[in-house]
Amino acid sequence: MKFRFIFILLAFTSNALAQESASVSGYITDAETGETLISANIALEGTRKGISSNTSGYFTITNISPGTYTLVTSYIGYRQFSREISLEEGENLRLDIALQPEGYRLEEVIVESEAEKKEQKNIGVAQVQTELIKRVPSVFQADVFRSIQLLPGVKASSDFSSGLYIRGGSPDQTLILLDRTTVYNPTHFFGFFSTFNPDAVKDIRLYKGGYPAKYGGRLGSVLTIFNKDGNRNEFAGSATLGLLASRFMIEGPYKKGSYMIAVRRSTLEPLLAALRNSFDGIPDKFYFLDLNGKFNFDANENNKFSLAFYSGSDDVAVPFADDASINLNYGNQTLSGNWSHIFSERLFGNLTLTGSRYFNFPSFNIASTPFERNNNIYDFSVKGDLEYLLGENHEIETGFWGGLLTLRLQDEFDGVETFSSRIQTTYGSWYLQDTWQIAPDWKLKPGVRVNAFSEGNYFRIEPRFSAEYEPFDALRLQAAYGRYNQFLTLITNEAFSGFDVWLTTDNGVTPAYGDQFVLGAKTQPWEGYGFDVELYFRTMNDLFELDPFLPDPAGLDYPDLFRFGTGYAYGAEFLMEKQIGRLTGFLGYTISVTRRKFPNFNEPIGSNEARFYPPKYDRSHDVNLVLDYQLSERWKATMAFNYATGQAYTKPLGRTVALDFPFSSSSGSGTVVDQLVVGKVNASRLPAYHRLDLSFSRQGTFFGSGEAEWQFQIINVYSRRNVWFYNYDLEFPVTREAVRLLPILPSVSYTINF
Repeated sequence: MKFRFIFILLAFTSNALAQESASVSGYITDAETGETLISANIALEGTRKGISSNTSGYFTITNISPGTYTLVTSYIGYRQFSREISLEEGENLRLDIALQPEGYRLEEVIVESEAEKKEQKNIGVAQVQTELIKRVPSVFQADVFRSIQLLPGVKASSDFSSGLYIRGGSPDQTLILLDRTTVYNPTHFFGFFSTFNPDAVKDIRLYKGGYPAKYGGRLGSVLTIFNKDGNRNEFAGSATLGLLASRFMIEGPYKKGSYMIAVRRSTLEPLLAALRNSFDGIPDKFYFLDLNGKFNFDANENNKFSLAFYSGSDDVAVPFADDASINLNYGNQTLSGNWSHIFSERLFGNLTLTGSRYFNFPSFNIASTPFERNNNIYDFSVKGDLEYLLGENHEIETGFWGGLLTLRLQDEFDGVETFSSRIQTTYGSWYLQDTWQIAPDWKLKPGVRVNAFSEGNYFRIEPRFSAEYEPFDALRLQAAYGRYNQFLTLITNEAFSGFDVWLTTDNGVTPAYGDQFVLGAKTQPWEGYGFDVELYFRTMNDLFELDPFLPDPAGLDYPDLFRFGTGYAYGAEFLMEKQIGRLTGFLGYTISVTRRKFPNFNEPIGSNEARFYPPKYDRSHDVNLVLDYQLSERWKATMAFNYATGQAYTKPLGRTVALDFPFSSSSGSGTVVDQLVVGKVNASRLPAYHRLDLSFSRQGTFFGSGEAEWQFQIINVYSRRNVWFYNYDLEFPVTREAVRLLPILPSVSYTINF
């Protein structure tokens, strides 16, 4: 009822105000494909009136005095669009704009609009270009998460993990949305890389912290990914053959719409078969598969419908002893239907129905004794969003998100059920936020989000606020604050992501909550260069996770399975970019501290109070350098260098053996107590991590028809054998063996565009 009242009020006000002045609105698209463009900049030349297109590619400029203007539209990588328009009093001009892609040409200086760059540099926001994902060297396969890990404030766990550790948060503290649908386990190949096919992706946006009221449900950050709509003008496609996986994508138009279908499958099986006869531990079975699709229907200029789906799975069988094996089968399935509607030139809306399923079915067989687990998550929801331009200086956004979440977990040992749980909960949220341009150089964004979670009857209010001051064109000063709540926690295994289990709050298990404070300065010291600084501090309270010290959880109440703790993180991020010329790239540096504390854990001798400790992924210093150089019209080189402080670990100090007397060595009577002695929790550090990767790409044609590209990569150029972890043998004499990460690896792929 409340949402209906807001809609009626906004629609009425919209019609009343529209009669007082003129406006211009429409969609921004790619002229070659018809793909909508997110965050394109639209402005009236010679005025301060301008706006950016939303996630549907739609824009509206209102409160325009009657007269003649030059409307300018720009987007990075596209030619600037300019057209003279004449507006009469009360006129609502509908103008859909198609931008022409701008290719790279030698000896040409490309002048790009700064306005859309500003949009991409709001506080805590980072946008990753899909072309960068394909160019940056990655182990075997271009990957979305591996590219995101190059950004300041984002850390990687290891070469074998694509998990996102953002500003001191664990991977479960990042909300991941694919076409507005939650994805619960976005990894493949034991977490080696993410499930998102770069050929299918259109827009990737990361809110590292201080994110607005539009999003919620996670303590740390939000990653939004939108798949391509599909080419609305002509049939097109691409095919890539790689060592680990190969990809195929087609797109094209049909009457009143478009479609896109992309498939990615592992192609490593022939290599594994060749290695299986020479090496132990090679998987008996291994494959993964991704299927993305999107269908669009343009009913008319004011109503657009889309249906997007994703299905991905891993199936792996690994022997690890003479009579032991592990079988993993896990994946995600998502489905979303969206309706975009233009109510008026001031009021735009989206209604989305979503469905998401995560499943994992790991099984072990040891000495012919099986252990099996069935774990499922089902999440069905409905979302509604409204964007309303209230006058010249206010953009109101409001919406709701409600759904039904079901978590199932069942364990069997030797055919006998040992544990079974089914939790079903409803959830709902409503938000309201205003982007208020109080002066030409001041912009505020106050907001509030209300959350309700039925499992435990929790109700939480989250205030959000951000401010921006632009004293002159080359400097933007920013600040943000937000309260965030999280009702889910992830029990994860760093070795195999197929063992991940999500758990939820309940009576006696309160949701985690925290506050975030962010300060930022975005500058342009010289033409074509950018230098950004952000400082952050965040708290984490009521963190809940399974208690690892429970001897036997059988028969315990649900709240007794958990331990509860607190944490905090703070740091500074620096980013220097070069955006024009043959040599482009960026240098990012992060200095940060992350700490956590749980009762009865990491207590000093003689004290009953636990102390804070760094989690494994805490890294004090992190440096990333990415450079692109256009060698010639056809050849391009890309370099990526990473340096990071070594990960934290707990160092074993030795073993103690105590004998209860009387003890007879001949009879073996008596009691032997053997105890491992360790140092402070995570007080030791592995050696520093660093690695250099190179990529060379050559553009050409496929036998004279269609574009083609060769990509040659060298991962870990100087073969730095970074340490993953240490294995200790505490038998006398004590020995330590370093388990190392990737050596130097060459890779090659071939892509055809048709």
